[in-house]
Amino acid sequence: MAARKINPWLKIGLELGPVIAFFVAFSWLRERTVTIAGTEYGGFILATAGFVPLMVLSTLILWRLTGKLSVMQIVTLVLVVVFGGLSVWFNDERFFKMKPTLIYLLFAGILGFGLLRGQSYLALVMEEVMPLRAEGWMILTRRLTAFFAGLAVLNEIIWRTMSDQAWVNFKTFGLTLAIFVFFMSQSGLLKRYELRGKDGE
Repeated sequence: MAARKINPWLKIGLELGPVIAFFVAFSWLRERTVTIAGTEYGGFILATAGFVPLMVLSTLILWRLTGKLSVMQIVTLVLVVVFGGLSVWFNDERFFKMKPTLIYLLFAGILGFGLLRGQSYLALVMEEVMPLRAEGWMILTRRLTAFFAGLAVLNEIIWRTMSDQAWVNFKTFGLTLAIFVFFMSQSGLLKRYELRGKDGE
């Protein structure tokens, strides 16, 4: 079933709103601690505790308005709930920081498995909105697989070697910018292998 169209700014707000809210909450709470039932929770855990339900709510609203969620949106939501919940439950921020690594490794693995079978799984989910010739899909899939694997490695390096603020900045702005730059850099490939006309020629 095709997704219903909604205002693009509303869609962007629902998708990026929780991430921006997490950034703002962490920036405000990073020097604070709250004691609940004898356990101290720092600003990172407090921001995570607010982010998880906000992410669930925004995703449900998006699904309600459009009637459809992408596989990536569903997987992301599940991992946010699981690893965000583990971070809050165990009062350990490492679970939440590993979430982007697992997301990108998962998608790199899925796309890579398809490539080993001589298929572009990316084409299966995006060919309706971005029609390309088969060769173009294979090239784009190889590049995106490598890109996702690179993001996973980069996330691990940043959260393990840098401050909480550096990781939050990376998660909020760096990942979004990296994905935007990646797809912008593929414009030549998209034009070269674009299908045109009713017969795809």
